[in-house]
Amino acid sequence: MLKTQGLQTLEQIRAFLEGSQPLGFEALPRDSAYDFIARTLRQFGYAQLGKADKGLLRSYLCKVTGLSRAQMTRLIAQFRHAGRIQDRRGTPSPSVHTPLHPRGCRSPGRGGRPCTVPFPVPPTRKLCTRAYTVFGDARFVRLAGISNGHLYNLRQSKTYQRHRGTVDKTRPVKVPIGERRKPRPEGRPGFLRVDSVHQGDLDGIKGLYHINLVDEVTQFQFIGSVERTSERFLLPILEALLTAFPFTILGFHTDNGSEYINRQVAGLLRKLHIQEFTKSRARRSNDNALVESKNGSVVRKHLGYAHIPSRFAQRVNQFTQNILSPYLNFHRPCFFPTKVVDAKGRVRKRYPYTTMMTPYDYY
Repeated sequence: MLKTQGLQTLEQIRAFLEGSQPLGFEALPRDSAYDFIARTLRQFGYAQLGKADKGLLRSYLCKVTGLSRAQMTRLIAQFRHAGRIQDRRGTPSPSVHTPLHPRGCRSPGRGGRPCTVPFPVPPTRKLCTRAYTVFGDARFVRLAGISNGHLYNLRQSKTYQRHRGTVDKTRPVKVPIGERRKPRPEGRPGFLRVDSVHQGDLDGIKGLYHINLVDEVTQFQFIGSVERTSERFLLPILEALLTAFPFTILGFHTDNGSEYINRQVAGLLRKLHIQEFTKSRARRSNDNALVESKNGSVVRKHLGYAHIPSRFAQRVNQFTQNILSPYLNFHRPCFFPTKVVDAKGRVRKRYPYTTMMTPYDYY
């Protein structure tokens, strides 16, 4: 028998749960436990309690009856709905949805076939309700009051899965422009890494874009600025930057941005007799790491993160091409890697201070 008659206030229950008031109890049979729960809820006026006090009383009932929190939630809901708690085990559910056939819960497609991609459950439920209540279709008499949970259960059944049809996953679009691989310069200059840096938007005013080109071996770098990355603005600046390098361009590597992966840029590269046009691979963040690092250490370092309106693109471009780019190539030292074989035979790259020099000195 539960020995909790001495707990008459919420403060006593709180002390009992905290363990400061020892109290022995024995678990009752299920029917007696249900009666005890109903009496306790009625005694403390559960419906009028605040959220914290309800949680306190719920924890107390779980502890003294040994029921789980989910079970207690269902029993409390039953008490609030019917004013009592009864054992419903072995009683068939009164739901009218049990005999429904899963094939009746699909949305029809063209030609009477089920849709390859089913409707979300709430819209399906709403459609069934409207079919019966608004349009008077007697075929939806049982579906009119179906619950979301029952629809989910029916859709998980094997019968529904067999009759719903074939699901066509999204098919990726293959763009034949550019080869998806990492460049292999093999110590030869002329393999460029390319990326765009956006100077941000502010209050609906578009910011300009910086075009950053870096040679992988010599680290020669040229930067230009454009108002937009559309072909009208991008192609002239891109051609000017490509022809500014003091050596023959052999490769052009970029990420998968549409400003570079298009037929106009591919035509420009063919016009300049650039042999390789490559783009980064999926889940290979290091493919374009060199220019990404230059975006932060050079572009952001000298031009910042603040918004620059696109109307200043021409003036900023004069600075980036005529002042910033010559400074980077002839006066700003860069670290150059040296390859070292470790004890396990793996090739490691080191960047010693002694190999630091300007791109012009390296070239």
